[in-house]
Amino acid sequence: MKKILVPTDFSKEAENALKVAAQLAKKHDCEIYLLHMLELPLQEVDALSTHSALPEAMFFMKLAHQRFEEVMASEFLDGIIVHETVKANNTFSSVIDTCHENNVDMIVMGSHGASGFKEMFIGSNAEKVVRTSDIPVLVIKNEHANFTVDNFVFASDFKKDNKETYKQAVDFAKSFNAKIHLLMVNTANSFSTTEESNKRIKAFIKDYTFDNYTINIYNDETVEKGILNFSKMIDADLIGISTHGRQGIAHFFNGSISEDLVNHAKRPVITFKI
Repeated sequence: MKKILVPTDFSKEAENALKVAAQLAKKHDCEIYLLHMLELPLQEVDALSTHSALPEAMFFMKLAHQRFEEVMASEFLDGIIVHETVKANNTFSSVIDTCHENNVDMIVMGSHGASGFKEMFIGSNAEKVVRTSDIPVLVIKNEHANFTVDNFVFASDFKKDNKETYKQAVDFAKSFNAKIHLLMVNTANSFSTTEESNKRIKAFIKDYTFDNYTINIYNDETVEKGILNFSKMIDADLIGISTHGRQGIAHFFNGSISEDLVNHAKRPVITFKI
């Protein structure tokens, strides 16, 4: 991992994500690409692209630059190479494009407020980033003065198409010397016996030499409740899930998490694209 992208709207949530990215950057000797997407009316975006910029567009660009300078002066960024990037396009595609342009290895994003978990993944720009990103996306909800991962929940159905994402999860876990808790959630609609589940998980991991893991089969009303409840039970530091492009996250967080659970989902989540 050499390059991390952090989208920012200069909010507290974005700062929380940037602080975690800074810790990762120091640990892995990475550069950070700090991306701000300007919300401009279409005619002003056109004006910027033809260099006949309207005063309003120039004003917003200048303002963004000032705010960048304030962020860049933060003590927690000392010693890190940070690239300032502004895109006059406030859509998720700006995030993906910037990643491709700069060969970014990971996106670290903030999530807003108590309803953030659901909002983060359903119908928001962030959900689209997670859905369309080819690289891991780490979603940060709170401030982490010292971002460590000792207990990492990897939730999966342990079917073959998830194998590549497990390899990425293992690499991430190794970088923190973390234990992976392999988790399969059984629900009434999708039930397999403990023996069947164990067999499936063991077959899934047999090609990997990584041995710092536990196998867990957990029963709950829904998959998402099972993941959140299990993670709470073991006090996990991070939840990892695989995403299947369009189907992935919307399928995973299908709006069935109660507000209460959403409020308690304060753990960081990392997504890996299948």
